[in-house]
Parts: sequence; structure tokens; C-alpha cells
Amino acid sequence: MTPALGDAQVSWWQRLARWWAEFSLQTKLLVVATLVVSLLMTGITFFALNGIQQGAKNSDTRYARDLGVLLAANVTPLVAEGNDRQLASVAERFFESSRSLRYIFFADPEGVIYLGIPIGANNGSSELLLTRRLELPADWARRPDSPLIRQHLTPDGQVTDVFVPLVSGGRDLGVLALGINPNATLVASSALTREVTVAVFISIWVLVILGAVFNALTVTRPVKELLRGVRQVAGGNFETRIELPVGGELGELLEGFNTMATELQAYKAANIEELKAEQGKQQSLIATMADGAVLLDADGGIVLANPTARRLFRWEGRSLEGNELMEELPEALALELQTPLESVMLGGREGSDVRCSFGEPARTLRIVLQAVRDVSGESLKGIAMTIQDLTREVELNAAQSRFISNVSHELRTPLFNIKSYVETLHDLGDQLSDEEKQEFLGIANAETDRLTRLVNDVLDLSRLESERVWTLEPQDIAPAIEQTLRTYRLNAEDKGVNLLFEADPQLPRVLGNWDLLLQVLGNLVGNALKFTPTGGQLMLRAYPWPDSCELSPTPETTSNPSCVLASPLPKLRVEVADSGCGIAAPDQERIFERFFRVENAVHTEAGTGLGLSIVRGILDKHGSHIQMASEPGVGTTFWFDLPLEGADADELRLMAERRQSNPAEVQASAVVSNPSHNA
Repeated sequence: MTPALGDAQVSWWQRLARWWAEFSLQTKLLVVATLVVSLLMTGITFFALNGIQQGAKNSDTRYARDLGVLLAANVTPLVAEGNDRQLASVAERFFESSRSLRYIFFADPEGVIYLGIPIGANNGSSELLLTRRLELPADWARRPDSPLIRQHLTPDGQVTDVFVPLVSGGRDLGVLALGINPNATLVASSALTREVTVAVFISIWVLVILGAVFNALTVTRPVKELLRGVRQVAGGNFETRIELPVGGELGELLEGFNTMATELQAYKAANIEELKAEQGKQQSLIATMADGAVLLDADGGIVLANPTARRLFRWEGRSLEGNELMEELPEALALELQTPLESVMLGGREGSDVRCSFGEPARTLRIVLQAVRDVSGESLKGIAMTIQDLTREVELNAAQSRFISNVSHELRTPLFNIKSYVETLHDLGDQLSDEEKQEFLGIANAETDRLTRLVNDVLDLSRLESERVWTLEPQDIAPAIEQTLRTYRLNAEDKGVNLLFEADPQLPRVLGNWDLLLQVLGNLVGNALKFTPTGGQLMLRAYPWPDSCELSPTPETTSNPSCVLASPLPKLRVEVADSGCGIAAPDQERIFERFFRVENAVHTEAGTGLGLSIVRGILDKHGSHIQMASEPGVGTTFWFDLPLEGADADELRLMAERRQSNPAEVQASAVVSNPSHNA
């Protein structure tokens, strides 16, 4: 077999296998069952036909035997007598009396034919005569005394040969040979049976073909369409429908499939809407998180970044989806995160916690990496990264450390002085003069006052940070300012600083707490006096502030600070301006922080760094906030607005709560750089 022929045969078998595989199991079973039944019926029919034919053959054999024996009995005497004429006459009448006889031969013991009916048969017309000698069967020698029968086919049909020995008085007279045609009735019956069998076989296969076609049209096609529809639905295509004019149970099945697909489509639409709503909620939640959040895929690509993360990493206005995280981070931060991120991606760790600093000014971040896995917990779906800005916490810790150091120093110094002078008075009291004793007692008293102020500042700050509700009542601010000036006038005269007070003749009453307002004025005036050199000036102003102001640039010749935004309520503004050394811009951003002291870096004046923090806390309780303008070498101005007597107490309380919950925003709005006025 050549390769081309082999390939063609394989291809033919493959096509046949594909054609057979297209049929349903029911169709295949129907075809196989029909084939088995048809083969069984055909076999039974052929066995019956073979039985009929065998019966006909046996009948022909018996008939031929009886006919040969009968003729032999009648002609044996004639043969013995040698009466050939009478023998021919009897044989001819016998031949004519039976239509089934084909021939009659008489042969002597040597097999030489001496008479044949019909006339001329001995001239070679019979297949039994190869010559003029009768060719006897091979079994004849073994059975010389009994008739021998055989059947053979000739061009004219099947012939039954009968060989009967002619014996008379123990003497062998020769052989009588008869040729008999088969029974016509049996032949016709056999032919009819054969034809009926073939017709039945063909009819069965026609029914098989018609059944297969009917099955393909009524069962196979709907089943195939149903299978196709099920596959499409399994693939997520819920819009699949089967439209076939099929009735009965199969039609109900197709209708049920269409109903199921419709319900699945509606369910999918509902789920999509619900998922979109949930996704929107999650995105809104992530977007409003105070901490930064970044979602990564399994390969470290950015999927989502909330606004806080964009601000911390300076990603504002950039398209990040699909980009590698390591390529978008600052180089220093990428080096810190590379090893922990790879460990989580490769499955070495489920999570990682990294604290690092970067940028200028430096920011301290805490980055938490957490693997997100599927339900089975085996496949990594992504990585959730949360970013906490610890800069404020680090600064507060540093400020607290500075505060503890300052407080320790402030406590140790006066305590050491008090102990030293009291110990000297105790040990050398009799040896000291009265003037020395008075001096030592005065120093101890001053150091005690210093300790008292320090403790009071700490207590005031703690009290302001508590949840205590302060009562605001109508107050006149002018007496509070005058009392503050009286308190610090002697100190100002000793230092050579000129104290001034400017105010409208009729100042409106404000809502406030008398003691707290006195503390605010005292802290501001005392702080300004501390940093104002000899010959300087300290000015206090109080004037009504309108409920709105223009947003146009303020002329440079004005002596009052400009308003930043429109005020929702009428106010009374109080200013404390000095001509001191001023505050540098970096320190202005932190001047109101707790425990922060400018003099640590610039000046040598003593203090705890709590005064301005206390001022801010008190004004927060009044629904206001402290603001400032300063320039090194020129001076500093602090100002704040107080609500008037008719202000809404509920609104003031709401404003106070907002300022306490967002201190960073208040602090940012409290600083005005590049002032346009001189104190």
C-alpha cells in the first residue's frame, strides 16, 4: 500500500468516525438495534429457505429413486430377453408419461450405451456421456446392487441422476440411468421465498434509513441545538435561545431551556448592577480612607490607587493603571520595598511591614503589604498595600522628647536653685546678713513662681484637651485688655518697651470665657514682650470685623491684616503686634505646635513652648483660631476674631468641634506669610 493510499484510507476512516460521532447516543442505539434485528430476521429467513431447498432436494431424490426402481422392474425382463424393440417402446412410453424425466440410458455391464431416450441422446447431448460409454460414478463399484443417486448442475438447471443396476437371476445385465428435472412447484416456492427474504431485508434497511432520517429531523437536531445552547450558556452567553418548531416533551424541554436562559440573563444583569454598586461603594471607601491604599495584581502592576496614596507618592494627575509599582516609586523607596514585595509575590510571606523615610522634607511612612488569595488560598490574586503617614507621629514623639527634656531642665534648674539657697540659709543662717537672707529668699520665691508657671501651663494644656464643655457668656473685651496691660506694664518699663492700646470707643460685647480670654491675652502679650528688644513697641488693637470683605489684593499701605475668606458672622478682631525679631518662615509653620520653641534654634529666652498651643486651644473652644504674620527683623502680629454677643451658640460649638477634629487644617490657615504691614 502506497503512503498516499494509506493517508486516503485513514482520512476516510476519520471522516466516517466524525460522521458517526455527530449522532446522538439514542440514534446510535436505534441504528444498532435495527441492524441486529434485521440481521437476525435475515438469518432466520435464509435458514428457512435453506431448509425448504434441502427438503425439495430430498423430495427430488426420493422421487428419482422410486421412478428408477419402477422402470428397472418393468424393463429388466426385456433386457434379459434381449428384446430391444419392446424395450425401446416401453422406455419411450415411460419417458413421455413423465414430464420430469430428462433422459433414459441403457448400458451393458461394460458401460457401453446401447439405447438412449430421447433419440440422439447417446450422441453426446447429455453431460453424462463423454463418449458412447456411460461414465459411472466412483461409488458405483462399491454399491453394485443398490441404486445410486447424485445431483449436479447443468446449463439447463439442476439434474438428479439415478443409476439402477439391472440384475436378473443373479446375472448382471447392465445399468439403467435416469435424469430427472427438479420439482417445478418446489423451485417456484424456493424462488418466491428467496425473493421475499431479499425484499424483507431491503425493507428493513429502508426502515432503518427512514428511522435515522426521522430521528435526525425530530430528535437529533433539537438535541444538538440544545447541547450547543448549553455550551454557550456554560460559557457565559445567556442571550442564547433555541427556536425550533418541536412539540411534545422535547418541545417542553427546549422551552424550559429558553426560560432558564432568560432567568439567568436577568440574574446576571442584576448581579452586574449589584457588583457595580458594591464596587462603587468599595472605591468610595478606598478613596475616602485617611491612609493610602494601593491594589496590585499578582505581577506587581498597579490596579488602583486612592487619592491619599497619590498625594503621599506625588502621583497626582498621573495614569497609573497597569504600570509596575517599582517603576513609579521614588528610587529610595523602591529599594526599601523591592525585597519585601518580591517575598510576598513569590509566596515566601503572606504579609510584610516596612517603615521608611524619603523625600525632602523627609516623610516617614509605614507600608503594609498583604497577599490577596483565592478561596482555596493557593493562587495569588493580588497584593493590598496600605500606607500610613507617620510623619506627624514622629514629629510629635520628637516634640514630646524635647518637651520632656525641656521640662526636666526647667524643673531641675529652679529646684536646684531653691535647694541651694534654702540649704545655705539652713546651714549658714547665723553667718548671713539680713540683706543676704532676703536675697536668697527672693531667689527661692522667684524659682518657685517659675515652677508654678510651668506646672500651670501643663495643667492648662491638659484641661483644654479634655472633653470639658466651657460656658461662653457675653463679655466686654476692653477691661480684659486693660488688665493684661496693667499686669505687664512694669515688666515693659523695666525692659524699655512701649505698650500701646488702640480701640474703638464703643466695642461690641463678645461671647467668651473671661478667665480663658485673660490667659490668651496674657500669653500673647508676655510672648511678644519677651522677644521685643529695648526701645521696641508692643501694640494691642481691637475693632469690629465686617461679616464680609473683598477678595481683591490688599493695598500695601494698610496697617491691618487682610481677610482671607468671607466671614459668616460679624466678629471683633483683637491684634497683638510687636516690633521684635520676627519668626522665620520654617518656624511659622510649627509655631503653634505643642512643645515647640523657636528659641531652641534662634534665641536664648526661657520657656516651655506651650504658650501658643494653649492660645490655639482656648480660641478653638470659642469657635475661632489664631493667625499670624511675621517677618524676621521687622516684627510679628498675632490676631484672632471673637464672636459677638448675638452669635449662635450652636454654630460656635459646631465650628469648635470641626477645628478640634482637623487641627492640621486650622494650623495651615493660621499662618500668613509675607506680611504687608509693620507692627
